[in-house]
Amino acid sequence: MSIDGKTIWFAVGFLGQALFAIRFIVQWLHSEARGKSVIPRAFWYFSVAGGAFLLSYAIYRREVVFVLGEFTTLLVFLRNLWLLPRRRGES
Repeated sequence: MSIDGKTIWFAVGFLGQALFAIRFIVQWLHSEARGKSVIPRAFWYFSVAGGAFLLSYAIYRREVVFVLGEFTTLLVFLRNLWLLPRRRGES
């Protein structure tokens, strides 16, 4: 049984979407635990990972609008991570 390239790229696209979904679950649970809206560092890590997978998928699909959108949001996610203060024990 072999897996073709189309199947692999299909999986990459779904993995990117799954990582984006997980980031909202992480944010929701983190906020519920604190009783206020909070965006944890993990939210931005999942954003970067999901964005990177989706950008890869968009490049593979050669969809210029999708590539530009994902590239732009990936820059924003990376900048937000860069701006976060480094604190020990933060999730």
